[in-house]
Amino acid sequence: MNFKDLVQQRRSHRKFTTQEIDGDDVKTILRAGLMSPTSKGMRAWQFVVVDDKTDLEKLSDAKDMGGQFLRDAQLAIVVLGDPLQNDCWVEDGSIAAISMQYQAEDLGLGSCWIQMRGRGLTDGTSADTVIQGVLNIPDNLSCLCILAIGYKADERKPQNEERLKWESVHVDKF
Repeated sequence: MNFKDLVQQRRSHRKFTTQEIDGDDVKTILRAGLMSPTSKGMRAWQFVVVDDKTDLEKLSDAKDMGGQFLRDAQLAIVVLGDPLQNDCWVEDGSIAAISMQYQAEDLGLGSCWIQMRGRGLTDGTSADTVIQGVLNIPDNLSCLCILAIGYKADERKPQNEERLKWESVHVDKF
């Protein structure tokens, strides 16, 4: 599939089958993240691959809403950065995450970004605290997002070209 079609085809999927993901496909997805551009070529992100069902369940509860579907994913990729080491950690991690999502789509897999930065539980516990505890992550690293990845259990229509918001694009001046 060419990139134009890939961009149109990729949609967020929150329902996954129980089919396991081939190790070579996981490596290909990670390769896309590791090859993504970063500020000053720092490549300062860290990725944690999680396929243990117990850990996936615990991670799905790292924030109050919006992450519970992670329980049914076959794989999670936790995207981390060190805010003190890299002032562009959010941007760099975001580029790596979407690169991995496009690669997953190209392999026929579904994915969904689960926002974790700035999220948490109603009792005041941050998502970072939960994630660090589950995965033994050092305190200096913060979680940007978790990518839920698996074989799609549902079909979604491609992006509709007619619904693109071209009025949001400005040339030369606003």
